[in-house]
Amino acid sequence: MAVNRRPVLKLGVVDLGVERADLPNGVSIDLAVIRHPGAAAIVALDADGTITMLRQYRHAVGGWLREIPAGCLNAGETPRECAERELREEAGLAARRWDELGSIVTIPSFCDERITLFLARELAPASGALDRDEVIEVEKVKLEEAFKMVRRGEIVDAKTIAALFHARALLDETR
Repeated sequence: MAVNRRPVLKLGVVDLGVERADLPNGVSIDLAVIRHPGAAAIVALDADGTITMLRQYRHAVGGWLREIPAGCLNAGETPRECAERELREEAGLAARRWDELGSIVTIPSFCDERITLFLARELAPASGALDRDEVIEVEKVKLEEAFKMVRRGEIVDAKTIAALFHARALLDETR
């Protein structure tokens, strides 16, 4: 966290401020920076090769996106705990087997959000409950069909694309 930060707006997970940064090239500059608590995203893979996808309404992009289950970390929560909670809440699933796939930084030019990616397997139904601001439809898609959807431009969500590629790489390594 920057020492020289002037708060601008704090609303939900958005914590926007202006930070004075001393760059490695010797330049000092004011930068708008969003500080984020972090998040987790889950490729939930069934034994039959299908994954759980969400069709979620996203106001900021003006419509529906296909995404994997994901959400922000609550205070004191680990990425794995967040992943378990989000999978349950958004997709109505629990998993017995978890693999951490790594993490991604979403918008490094002005936000420090880091999303930890997971592969969840050995799935079972669980009770879910959407947040008030979530409009979600759950669908099942064959993993390989999801890659075709990426190529056709039907999946454009960056965390979903990255997680799918990481999951496939792990599955290929363990075959």
